Amino acid sequence: MSVLIAVAALPCGLLIGLLLGALGGGGSVLAVPALVYVLGQSPHEATAGALVVVTVGAVTGLVCHARAGRVRWAAGTAFGALGTAGSYLGSRWSAALDPTVLMAAFAGLMLVVAAMLLLRGRRAARGADGAAPLGVPVPQGAGAATPTRTRPARVAATASAVGLLTGFFGVGGGFVVVPALTLVLGLEMPVAIGTSLLVILINSLTALGTRAGAGTLDWPLLAGFAACAAVGSNLGNRLTARLHPQALTTAFAGLVTVLAVAMAAVALPHLWVP
Repeated sequence: MSVLIAVAALPCGLLIGLLLGALGGGGSVLAVPALVYVLGQSPHEATAGALVVVTVGAVTGLVCHARAGRVRWAAGTAFGALGTAGSYLGSRWSAALDPTVLMAAFAGLMLVVAAMLLLRGRRAARGADGAAPLGVPVPQGAGAATPTRTRPARVAATASAVGLLTGFFGVGGGFVVVPALTLVLGLEMPVAIGTSLLVILINSLTALGTRAGAGTLDWPLLAGFAACAAVGSNLGNRLTARLHPQALTTAFAGLVTVLAVAMAAVALPHLWVP
């Protein structure tokens, strides 16, 4: 690892952490492009290394939400455990995939994330998400107030799909986990957000353990990258009250879209080269 790359890793990690803290999710999708195009990692190394950032971000956020009573430990642990098989399979599948195909698929994922962020921003503007401020505790009885009939097969399938997403792309997948927890388990939005971090942590640790055995991780680089992301996440949480969330979400969605189009423009032509 050169000194130049090590220095470049610090602001990249800080920026991604700021976005994670300010937006409450989605920022980790920038980790893979940053690792590939700025820090010189291969696509396989980047999707594995991004899991380190996801894990650190999940731990940081989980502590904050747990203090506010927003985490349902039993439900989150069960949902995460059901996703470990998918996370393992996704990691193995990703490692065996052609790097160009992997980056093209990741560009498609980024477009989906951008669309989800725009939808969330519009719902937040209408006051539809119902999330309480981060520092306001949620009563222990809350979070399961929405009646729903839990179907074991549906829960298992959804959890496996979430794990597959984390293992394959190296992202937390909060944009999928939160709706899954609200629709499948009936958790209210504030608690679903906090509990999703526990699910993400379990899946990312499983995927990271699977990938770490391959010996392709640049641990010194990733340690600095993830540490700066953790610092940025804390700063982002503190800045949230001073920022306009809808404008920030819209701007970030635009950035993700531009990066996705650029990545697709680089990757797609190579898919048709004989």
